[in-house]
Amino acid sequence: MLSPIRSAMVRVVALLVLVGASSVHADLPDFRPLVAEASRAVVNISASAKSKGRAGQQEVPELFRRFFGDDFNLAPSPQERQSFGSGFIISSDGYVLTNNHVVQGADKVTVRLNDRRELDAEVIGTDERADVALLKIEGKDLPALRIGNPEQMQVGEWVLAIGSPFGFEYSATSGIVSAKARALPGNPYVPFIQTDVSINPGNSGGPLFNLQGQVIGINSQIYSRSGGYMGLSFAIPIDVAMEVADQLKATGHVIRGYLGVATQDITRDLADAYSLPRPAGALVSKVLPGTPAEKAGLKDGDVITQFNGRDIILASDLPQMVGRAKVGASFPLTVVREGKTRTLSFEVAALPEDQAEGLQAKPGKPARPDLSRLGINAIRDLSPEEKAGLKIEGGVIILQLAEGAAADAGLRAGDVIVALQGKPVAEARQFAEMVKDLPAGKALPVAINRRGQPMILALRLAPAEAPAKAK
Repeated sequence: MLSPIRSAMVRVVALLVLVGASSVHADLPDFRPLVAEASRAVVNISASAKSKGRAGQQEVPELFRRFFGDDFNLAPSPQERQSFGSGFIISSDGYVLTNNHVVQGADKVTVRLNDRRELDAEVIGTDERADVALLKIEGKDLPALRIGNPEQMQVGEWVLAIGSPFGFEYSATSGIVSAKARALPGNPYVPFIQTDVSINPGNSGGPLFNLQGQVIGINSQIYSRSGGYMGLSFAIPIDVAMEVADQLKATGHVIRGYLGVATQDITRDLADAYSLPRPAGALVSKVLPGTPAEKAGLKDGDVITQFNGRDIILASDLPQMVGRAKVGASFPLTVVREGKTRTLSFEVAALPEDQAEGLQAKPGKPARPDLSRLGINAIRDLSPEEKAGLKIEGGVIILQLAEGAAADAGLRAGDVIVALQGKPVAEARQFAEMVKDLPAGKALPVAINRRGQPMILALRLAPAEAPAKAK
């Protein structure tokens, strides 16, 4: 038996533990009211499309994976491809936000509300660059979510996600904001919110909330080596998404600004070389001809330290800021050139691929040479900015694939073909001529660039059928 003194000490320690546990519990947020209120405006989205075989597939980065519904198809028929995701209502008259990749290429989109009603949705517009889609369902006085301000969000604050991971509708998960303004491969115009909220396939397009119940982001991607959640998830800031939605609602497409430079981060050694007080800014490695940058007087070797009075810390900050700037307006750029600070004024132009269709003979226009031997339906030349970004001299990007030798070799839409049989590919017309002379029945090396990563695939053309003899 314990002595009276030791017994009293045990009781005191136990009391302190209980008090401490109660204090810790009191500091944790209570998400119950938020979930009860916000769930009414969160929706489940299903999108179906007629199967296009390999041509309908889209490449997903190995590490940064969007949540394609194809990852958990529920016994789809060979003729139909179905995907699932999440979304949320932003206005009482039925406008819904989700990810572009949830509904991309869909022939039919259905929205299921919290009260189990299922409504057909009209795709008002999509923006692949930001991975945002705006839908419209018929209804009045629908529950809509309140929009927050991601600029006021701080690293370390609590956030909550609601969505349909693996089809489990209205699942709520929580975590904290891990970082702000993350730049991810393939999305230079989106300053992603990084969180440690557990989200998985099916969460795509769902809302990310702050503790005030306001939407601050759209859950979009995860960092993964396995395809599942590994502690890093990324959301599109809601202010970026709403700017896209406003343009989609007004015109059906999105126009972004661009500067026309290839840039890189400033290292400590570069900061010393350019007499900078700290390793911050965007070093201009190439000014592309005929761009707003050239017209503004920017030169190779300039270090851009501010855009419109806002500091540039990383090179990735620049396209995020310029992309959201008003096209046609002039903005000041603060640059360091030869150790001296100066201010340049440049007029923002529309990013070339976002300009209206009908502009003829512009670089990057889709080409449709006869590539039936490969099963490639459409390609285009790379723009100068794309070449600079990928650090390659030439190449053609695949826009559309059908069944055939290219798809059998593992080529995918979005791949950049840079060489064929060891010979460099410069542009679409030359590539079409090279294809005409390819031997059949033999494996041929084709060098590609897939999202910045070089790769060599083996291409094998089927022997041509012998022509029928006349009798």
